[in-house]
Amino acid sequence: WEFNGSFYQPSAFLMMGIPGLEALHPWISIPFCALYLSALLGNCVILFIIRRTPSLHEPMYYFLSMLAITDLGLALCTLPTTLGLFWFDVRSIGFDACLTQMYFIHILSFIESSVLLAMAFDRFIAISHPLRHPAILTQSTVLKIGLAIVLRGMLSLLPIPFLLKRLTYCGKTELSHSFCFHPDIMNLACADIKVNVFYGMIILLSTVGMDFIFIVLSYILIIRTVVSLTTKEECLKALNTCVSHICAVLVFFIPMIGLSMIHRFGKNVPPLVNTLVAYTYLIIPPALNPVIYSIKSTHIREALLRALCRKR
Repeated sequence: WEFNGSFYQPSAFLMMGIPGLEALHPWISIPFCALYLSALLGNCVILFIIRRTPSLHEPMYYFLSMLAITDLGLALCTLPTTLGLFWFDVRSIGFDACLTQMYFIHILSFIESSVLLAMAFDRFIAISHPLRHPAILTQSTVLKIGLAIVLRGMLSLLPIPFLLKRLTYCGKTELSHSFCFHPDIMNLACADIKVNVFYGMIILLSTVGMDFIFIVLSYILIIRTVVSLTTKEECLKALNTCVSHICAVLVFFIPMIGLSMIHRFGKNVPPLVNTLVAYTYLIIPPALNPVIYSIKSTHIREALLRALCRKR
């Protein structure tokens, strides 16, 4: 403990694995390794295919590249502490290291939310205004959107680590997960955390909450456009281009909303449920997104097959 008058700050936090299943952690690590391997290899393959295929150098796949980079970052943020705990029972993480991990996890989550919104906007323009799509989403515009997404995430979350460092901690130092999460750290403090709660809620609603609302509005407009198409084949073709994105949105937002609600209002929720939702939120999307896009995107699938044939 670091002592400064009445100010106490733990030198480290203790991470938790899966409650009640600690003896099975080595076996549980096997599916986690498979998910992390899928996330790392799958997203690297997506980036490689898009980079090496000139026909994929268009806004939809630029945004998909941003999504893949974000998913890689999320997987790499949680992999060391999660597998370190499951394999070697390394539970301790330094206070500053915990705040750093938390900051990057939240930044990447906010970036992924914003990228999914940008992809929804791209689908709306492509379906509603196909002739104007290349003029609206030029390479420079996509680059500016990507830069704005990163800056919004970094700047909006910058005060969070400093708000946590000002708090006095006492008693428990055990986190609920094998990674650091803002509400989890905040609830270990024995000081007034109203500022942290208020700021966290405002930032969450004004970023991820607004992103989700605009994604829903984009699809309402897309459906209106699709309904007005003359033939059933055109409707199905237009909707088919959105299936991968819809799956990615559901895989990301459902666990994220569930975890946020559990941390803020679910005091009586069993710890096992909290843990499973957290792992679903941070590990499943990076592992599934490359699979979803490889299966549903004909262009990526064909480019991948061509790359494999060239190697053979």
